[in-house]
Amino acid sequence: MDFSAKDRDIIRRLASRYMEYACLSVQREKMEWWKALNRGKPVRPMIAIDQLPLNELNAQGELDCLCEDGFCRMLEAPLRLAVYKWEHFPADMVLEPFITVPKNIRCSGYSIGADETTLATDEANGVVSHKYKNLIKTFDDISKIKDVHYEHDEETSRLWLDGAAALLDGIAPVRQSGGVQFHLGVWDTLSTLMGVDQIYYDILDRPDFIHAVMERITSALLNGIEEADRLGLCDDTANTCHCSYCYTDELLPDFGAGKGPRAQNAWAFGMAQLFTSVSPAVTAEFEIPYISRMAERFGMLYYGCCDRLDDRLDLVKQIPHLKKVSCSPWSDREKFAEAIGPGLVMSVKPNPALLAMDTFDPVAVKKDLDAALDAAKRNNVCIEFILKDISTVRYEPQRLTRWAEIALRAAES
Repeated sequence: MDFSAKDRDIIRRLASRYMEYACLSVQREKMEWWKALNRGKPVRPMIAIDQLPLNELNAQGELDCLCEDGFCRMLEAPLRLAVYKWEHFPADMVLEPFITVPKNIRCSGYSIGADETTLATDEANGVVSHKYKNLIKTFDDISKIKDVHYEHDEETSRLWLDGAAALLDGIAPVRQSGGVQFHLGVWDTLSTLMGVDQIYYDILDRPDFIHAVMERITSALLNGIEEADRLGLCDDTANTCHCSYCYTDELLPDFGAGKGPRAQNAWAFGMAQLFTSVSPAVTAEFEIPYISRMAERFGMLYYGCCDRLDDRLDLVKQIPHLKKVSCSPWSDREKFAEAIGPGLVMSVKPNPALLAMDTFDPVAVKKDLDAALDAAKRNNVCIEFILKDISTVRYEPQRLTRWAEIALRAAES
C-alpha cells in the first residue's frame, strides 16, 4: 500500500500522540480496576462515557479527518476520537498500548431493510425521529427475513494489517481486531421492520404470528453466529461491550489477551427496548426464550439498554451467561439494586437529558448519581456508570468534562 507523505505524516503524528497516552501506567491500573469490578470485588464504582453527538463536539476541528486516502482515514477517525475523549473527559476509559486494525468482514444482514420516514430537529445530528412502514404483515412475509451470513476477505485483511504495520513502524505496534461482536437485540431490528405500535397490536391480537416472526429472526441470527464461529470471526479481544469495559479473568485478562475468536470466548449484548411498555409476562413469553437460545453460545452477556428492567429482573437473570444488566433512567434504582443480587454488575445509565437542558445543573447531576450509589451501597451491589445515548449537549462539549468530574468525585467519595 502506498501513502502520500502528507497522509503518512498525519497518521504517524496522531498515532504518536495516542501512544503517549496509551503507555501511561494509569491505563493498566484502570484495566485492573475494571477487571476487579467484573469479578465482583470493585476498587470503586467505574465510569465510562460513549455514544456522543460528535457534530457538537467538533467546534475546534479536533475530530476532523485530514487524510485523503480512505485506508488512512479508516485508521485516523477512531484515533482522533480516542485522543479527544482522553483529553477532555477520560473518566475511567482505557487506551490499549497498540493500534487496532479491523478485519474486512462482510455481513448480509437479514436481507430486508427498513422503509422509513425521518424527522430531524438538527440536520447536523444523526439522532432523528423515525416512522417505520410495516413490512411483515402476513405469515408469508416472514420469509423475507433471511439467514445472516458472514464473509471474510482474508487477503484484504492481511493487506490492511501489513499496511498499518508499515505506516506505523517505529511508532506503534498494530494488532488486528477479533472480528464481530454480536448484537442479540432482535427486537430492535423488528421495530424497524414492523413499527413499534404494530408490534404491540400483534402481540395482543396475533401472538402466534409474533412467535413465528421471532422464531425466524432468531434462527436467522443463530445461523450468523454459527458461521462466524466456524470462520473464527467472533471478537474475543474487544475491550468494551455495549460501551462497558469487559476485562475479565475468564475472557480478557489483559490488553488484547483473548482466548480465541470463538463465540464461547466472546461477549455479546442483547435488549428488548420496546418491552419497557409491556408487562413482565410478555417479556417472559416473547423475549426470554429467544434471547436465551442466542446467549448460551457466548462467554458473557451484557443485557439491556434504555429499557426498564427493575420490575422483571427475575426473568432477565434466567438468561445464560449474564454478567451485566443495564439500569436505565426508566428503572427504579432502589428496586433494581434490591433485585439484581450478587454476581452481576448493576450497569447504571445516568440520565443524558441532564446534559440537554438550557443550562447545565451540576446539583441535578450529582443527585442522579447519588441515588444510584446509595441504592447500590445499601444492597451491597457492584455498580458502574455508563453515560451514553447522548443526543445533545447543546453545543457545549464542556458539559461532558464537568459531568465526568462530578461523577469521579462521587465514585471516589
